[in-house]
Amino acid sequence: MIPPTAAIPPTAAIPPTAGLPPTAGRPSAPRTAPGTDRQTVDVVVVGGGAAGLSAAVILARSRRDVLVVDAGEPRNAPAAGVHAFLTRDGTPPGELLALGREEVRRYGGRVHDGRVVAARRVGGGPDGGHLDGSYLEVDLDDGATVAARRLIVTTGLVDELPAVPGLAERWGHDVVHCPYCHGWEVRDRTIGVLATSPMAAHQARLFRQLSDDVVLLRHTGPAVDADDLAGLLARGVEVVDGEVVEVEADDDGLVGVRLADGRRVALQALAVAPRFVARSGLLTDLGLTAVDHPSGMGVHVPADPTGRTEVAGVWVAGNVTDPMAQVVAVAAQGNMAGAVVNADLVEEDTAAARARLQPEVRTAGRSA
Repeated sequence: MIPPTAAIPPTAAIPPTAGLPPTAGRPSAPRTAPGTDRQTVDVVVVGGGAAGLSAAVILARSRRDVLVVDAGEPRNAPAAGVHAFLTRDGTPPGELLALGREEVRRYGGRVHDGRVVAARRVGGGPDGGHLDGSYLEVDLDDGATVAARRLIVTTGLVDELPAVPGLAERWGHDVVHCPYCHGWEVRDRTIGVLATSPMAAHQARLFRQLSDDVVLLRHTGPAVDADDLAGLLARGVEVVDGEVVEVEADDDGLVGVRLADGRRVALQALAVAPRFVARSGLLTDLGLTAVDHPSGMGVHVPADPTGRTEVAGVWVAGNVTDPMAQVVAVAAQGNMAGAVVNADLVEEDTAAARARLQPEVRTAGRSA
């Protein structure tokens, strides 16, 4: 039931980003570990959406050797544009990511078109602490293996849509879920809200802000409690009982839904609440398990506010950890993760440099 995604357009078709300096001072290809054919980098970023590319830009600007691995299948590909992203509102998702890839490359980072199919820790102690000699290793789908000091996973999530025939085909067009991402685009239309969870009444109230003509379709959702019902009726939101068995559309778009008893409800847009499921298979290899999100809207990979996970050397950012974050928010999370990973590497580099010094020099400056 997941809608098809579209490939990111080639970066050659995107105008160069103004004001960026030419690439300088970084290797043009991953280094090779001595005595092996294994590529090695400071950081591998898995996933090239807004979170991953933001992290990579921060790292590349800090002169880190960073490799982004991305299959070019963004979650929001069906949408016509990215919204609520200051200065980029309405930009097609593929164009935004192509611009981001160009920025990463202009600062010396690399973007590999492909997938990471496996990840593991190699060597060192069980906790993978600083200076223990361990590193992270990922296998790519082209057979290459890349070693990294740190890993940032920004693989996003899968929207599990309600299993209603015809719904997935309209996903990202006139079937939407977020009033802040796409509510403006369906304003003043007749909007149905498909109830599948206790949050349906809340969702209907949000969409009522955008249109005077909102219908809450009870479908398979729980009964609306008296307080919610009173609020909906006070705002003129109609509540329709009955299971929705088909979303109907013509050449011009969505026209309504058909109920199990044969009734039809005319609509011009439909709001749904997908179940958000983190793309966390890669993290499972490293000992991280996705858990239920506190909102009850799906599963995510927990992390601290910087994206640091319980596994040493592994960070997450974006919808894989924060399923409800919009594009601008996941970009900020990637920015934070990139900065914290760089700082972590700086501390490790400093500790390693001190360890190479003579003992008397290593402790110089300390008070007795």
